[in-house]
Amino acid sequence: MPDDIIVKDSNGTRLNDGDSVTLIKDLKVKGTSETIKRGTLVKNIHLTDNPAEVECNTKQVKGLVLRTEFLKKA
Repeated sequence: MPDDIIVKDSNGTRLNDGDSVTLIKDLKVKGTSETIKRGTLVKNIHLTDNPAEVECNTKQVKGLVLRTEFLKKA
């Protein structure tokens, strides 16, 4: 990933690879019947080339891409 891309959470806090984040809204996962609840802690995120998205794994879903507007740094 290029170093000039700065990824920020919903509060404007900078996110880095390996950070833990918390969901600030219940999110339905496309293609499944799963809903990830508000307050869920997601550990070890991976930044993508898009500054508005991060990749992560949860207990329910592996290989999930989340929008940073629904996350806050834990």
